[in-house]
Amino acid sequence: MVHFINAREDLVREAIDGLLAGSGGTLARLDGYPHIKVVHRADWDRSKVALISGGGAGHEPAHTGFVGPGMLTAAVCGEVFASPSVDAVLAGILAVTGEAGCLLIVKNYTGDRLNFGLAAERARALGYKVEMVVVDDDVALPDSPQPRGVAGALFVHKIAGALAESGASLEDVASAARKVVAKVASIGKSLDTCTVPGSPKENRIPSGMAELGLGIHGEPGVQQVDFAGASEAITLVMEKLRPHLGQGPCVALINNLGSTTPLEMSVLCYALAETGLASHVIGPAPMMTSLDMHGFSVSVLPADEVELAALEALVPMAAWPGTRRLSKPKLTALPQGMAPKASEPSADDRTRAILANVTEVLIAAEARLNELDAKSGDGDTGSTLATAARALNARLDRLPLADPAKLFAALGNELSQTMGGSSGVLLAIYFNAAADASANGSNVEEAFKKALHRVSEVGGAKVGDRTMVDALAPGLEVLGQGLQAAANAARRGADSTAAIHRAKAGRAAYVPSENLKGNNDPGAEAVALVFEGLAKSSGG
Repeated sequence: MVHFINAREDLVREAIDGLLAGSGGTLARLDGYPHIKVVHRADWDRSKVALISGGGAGHEPAHTGFVGPGMLTAAVCGEVFASPSVDAVLAGILAVTGEAGCLLIVKNYTGDRLNFGLAAERARALGYKVEMVVVDDDVALPDSPQPRGVAGALFVHKIAGALAESGASLEDVASAARKVVAKVASIGKSLDTCTVPGSPKENRIPSGMAELGLGIHGEPGVQQVDFAGASEAITLVMEKLRPHLGQGPCVALINNLGSTTPLEMSVLCYALAETGLASHVIGPAPMMTSLDMHGFSVSVLPADEVELAALEALVPMAAWPGTRRLSKPKLTALPQGMAPKASEPSADDRTRAILANVTEVLIAAEARLNELDAKSGDGDTGSTLATAARALNARLDRLPLADPAKLFAALGNELSQTMGGSSGVLLAIYFNAAADASANGSNVEEAFKKALHRVSEVGGAKVGDRTMVDALAPGLEVLGQGLQAAANAARRGADSTAAIHRAKAGRAAYVPSENLKGNNDPGAEAVALVFEGLAKSSGG
């Protein structure tokens, strides 16, 4: 896999300097490259307890992203997934520790414990007050003698950081940190492993499976399970965490492990809220990642009032998403006139069968149309049409099926509500125009032709522009000769778009011509499929 890096050996140093360049002068680093990579607060005056954490790179924004008032004083960075050296940690301690002392927050990995531990001993020998806490929050392997330290360390950063910022003593800060460590629990789940720059990717998670309990360096998890959606994923994770929830307020930290999209993370947050097991949430956000891992982790802390107040204290670092109470979505009424307009339903078996056939065709074609659209757009035409088709199918018995004018108006309103994108707008215009024509005496065939003219006026598309018009216009032109003739004409029109290499309307107009060659326009293909489906069901 190719990454946006320069030389692999410069990756961490250039990333740190990029962070500093955009920090507005709030961060600085020790002048110790290449072996000593320590980021610290530029405004630090050593008057309070210093908090230092760190470890290998690849977990960004941890730990450098949390350096600032109310959290870390300094972060010591190693190379990707490699612990920083003893000298690097010692340099960080000496740089930021004053008479108030220093607390080291260390994740439970052998390299981190050894290097931070030895640096602490050396600093103490020099007369510095240094305490160290080891975070071992991973519950994936409950019988492990050395549980890993993962995203639960962020609770320690925030709570200990708030106390240190308030002027608490080293003893009190360290005691609070150890109290958090004793209660926090975490577990992760992923659909894929991570990719270390310059190294081959390990593809151990098969498609359709998810791995539970894998580590933040890509270490194998406790088991692979069938993937059955976000709600199931959260349910499984929360069942593992349930024994650690306690009785009072529970704060859940939802961490993006790297490449999970914000859209997915919000769905996971919704699923978490639905469980009712947490009272507060931090995130969802990337906080302690594993490079590009497509997964998430949840950390839980049964918090007392002091800990909750510390978590809710505001900090200026953009990487920290804040702590908020989980709540049901607030709803406000739609503006007047925007509520869905209910039509008086009426029955017509033939019309109902036609509409049911159309919806079935579009639902069945979802993947095919998405694949075509991916060649010339954003790959969602099939999903957009299928979503509208499912919604329409569910409302068939509530439509005025026996009155064409009212039916077309109802279809226009339905599509304007359930179908996004330009296609939804154009089809809403189409059916509303058909409703106007039908109300003024046009038969169905004439109404559809007049509606197409209206759409062409509004959207600017005509035959030859590589849009759905290329199939719809010829199909409607011969509709009077029967559905089979219309289906044949629509199919020829749709197939002709594969030879149109420069679109003049629609999203494909923004796409290079080489992407369009040999591929039907997805809108035109959808129209042809609908005509063909109707012809087949009616016997021509």
